[in-house]
Amino acid sequence: MELTATLRNDRLVGDFWGGLAAMLVALPSAIAFGVTIYGAIGPAYAGLGALAGILGATALGLVAPAFGGTNRLITAPCAPAAAVLSAFAIELVQHGVAAPSIVLMLTALGLVSGVVQLLLGFMGIGSLIKYIPFPVVSGYLTGVGLIIIGSQIPKFLGAPGGTSWWRTLISPELWQWQSALIGAVTAAVMLGAPLLTRVVPAAILGLLAGVLSYFGLASIDDSLLVMEGNKMIIGPLGGTASSMLEAITDRWQEIGELKLSQIGSLLGTAFTLAVLLSIDTLKTAVVLDALTRGRHDSNRELVAQGLGNVASACAGGMPGAGQMGATLVNLASGGRTRVSGVVEGVLSLIAFLALGSFIAWIPVGALAGILIVVGIRMIDRHSLHLLESPWTLLDFMVIVAVVVVAVGYSLIAASGVGIALAMFLFIREQLSSTVIRRKLDGGSRYSKRVRLRHEMELLEKQGHQTAILELQGSLFFGTKDQLYTALEPELARRRFVVLDMRRVQSVDVTAVHLLSQIRDSLIERDAFLIFSSLSHVLPNGRNIGEFFDQMELTRMTQHVKVFPELDDAIEWIEDQILGQSPAQDPTLPALELNDLELFRDHKEETLIDLEACLERRTIEKGGKVYTFGDPGNELYLIRKGAVRITLPASGGDAAGHHALTYGRGDFFGGMAFLSQMTRFNDATALEESELFVLQREQFEKLREEHKRLACHLVEAVAKVLALRLRYSDKELMAMQE
Repeated sequence: MELTATLRNDRLVGDFWGGLAAMLVALPSAIAFGVTIYGAIGPAYAGLGALAGILGATALGLVAPAFGGTNRLITAPCAPAAAVLSAFAIELVQHGVAAPSIVLMLTALGLVSGVVQLLLGFMGIGSLIKYIPFPVVSGYLTGVGLIIIGSQIPKFLGAPGGTSWWRTLISPELWQWQSALIGAVTAAVMLGAPLLTRVVPAAILGLLAGVLSYFGLASIDDSLLVMEGNKMIIGPLGGTASSMLEAITDRWQEIGELKLSQIGSLLGTAFTLAVLLSIDTLKTAVVLDALTRGRHDSNRELVAQGLGNVASACAGGMPGAGQMGATLVNLASGGRTRVSGVVEGVLSLIAFLALGSFIAWIPVGALAGILIVVGIRMIDRHSLHLLESPWTLLDFMVIVAVVVVAVGYSLIAASGVGIALAMFLFIREQLSSTVIRRKLDGGSRYSKRVRLRHEMELLEKQGHQTAILELQGSLFFGTKDQLYTALEPELARRRFVVLDMRRVQSVDVTAVHLLSQIRDSLIERDAFLIFSSLSHVLPNGRNIGEFFDQMELTRMTQHVKVFPELDDAIEWIEDQILGQSPAQDPTLPALELNDLELFRDHKEETLIDLEACLERRTIEKGGKVYTFGDPGNELYLIRKGAVRITLPASGGDAAGHHALTYGRGDFFGGMAFLSQMTRFNDATALEESELFVLQREQFEKLREEHKRLACHLVEAVAKVLALRLRYSDKELMAMQE
């Protein structure tokens, strides 16, 4: 009990220190993000933005970990939210929307995006968001980073509100050297701090350096010590519990003024924001899984994130996501469970209430310096390596396209471009890979039914009647021509066209329509279209056999055959070529010794002594002739019936793996008999079978008394075994081509 209590205490202590360290990383960024968003409305709203960032860190920290399932994940305001919301605010300002209405629209946008995340989680979309191609995600993140940098350049240089970044850069007369100095010191300390210490987060050290720089300048210029009308600092927040509650209640008293049409106009932006926040969260969760050997539930996490963002909007905070930096700091500082995330939220609230007056003196230039460093780190510089190979050049162009649209137009448009390019990348990948895994001639692929020598010669001679195509990948409108090109030369000269569907991953209606045309073309020639491994469930949940039946591809004609395995299909074709029925006729009489192919060239009188050495044995249907591990001291000649040879299967499968089937007039067990080794397989009668059995003891006696006959027997067995190996080698060579 004491040990358990100690472990629990250690875990809580780790969660506390992890949550504290995460708060120190997340809170400065949250304040900076909030100022960026609300500062776009006007300098007077910078304080409200800082408050929104703090409230967002608090609400997200309290709610998201409580409902999520990923230990150590820290949810806080993030860069994608800042990029989308600041662009949204700037657009509303340009359209002349009143500042109070913009504040309400930002709150409503956060609320709707949270609801969208909830729906994505409940619909199971979380499992799909993870599969957005890397170039699209890279383009998104790089675009967000550049937007963040562009939005902070005017604040970094102290330019008047509303000045664009490019206008700021070409107009030095607009620069305010004090702001630029503070921002430069902040960024330099933030970049250099990890080289000296990792105990205190770099963002905290950078922020402290920026504040100290500000007050150092204030010692020279007394006007900087005046808070009212000072555009270089955040300004008053109203950092008390009562003022915070008043801000929240006032927000929700006014939000009722929004019309339903206004909320509806937010859906496009809200969906884009929800997807970006979801990608950011799931990317962090995947990295966390790799570091902790855990496994997160994507859909549960999206529901938790949605609830967190709804709670943040209700509290007047900004939305956020699972933050990579704060999460890794939490992990490194001892955080173990979801409690660390809650601790981060609680400490954010305490910091706001205790340090509200201090936060008001934080320079805007210092926050701009922090965000510029954050934006630079978001740019995926490693993607430049994609230029080194022509195979990845197109992927790099996708990244560039998403970035250009995001920066030049909007993240909303970039989301549409990203989705379209993701579809393009998928189709390109499908088109660049062949759907024909292997094409074989019937004369180089045989069934597991062992045939007699003359039958094998006929099958080899008539192999041109059959074409076997092993398909793979996706059969859809993009690969339709590729499939038809492979099948077209076979339609005019083959009697049997076999399509092995075992490795097919998806099929659409266009592909089924093409297969229907191929079927009709074969019917005109009295030929057969044969499917194998058709009745399996595709990754999309569709049963391919039921789908083909529904589309009437495999119904209402005798010229379309469906078999569970490729071997079954080939065996049926062999029976058609040989003029046999698929099953042995039970009315056929048992063969005598001279009727067996092995001894067909021997005179009857020479076989009398051999027959005297043979035992006649009857095996019931399903009975074992021998089992794995039995001594190989018997040779079996089939007078009637059929015997299946199976190899032991891993995983306890009692049926085993079907290796070969021997029929009437053939023999088996020759390899073990000649080598005198134990059996490595099982032999089971498929139907009631009658056998000649030559035991090793009787063979030794025959060899002493009739050396020539024994020699002929061994020679005949060896020739057949050599012939079987020859055909096996031919199959292997064909499958390697």
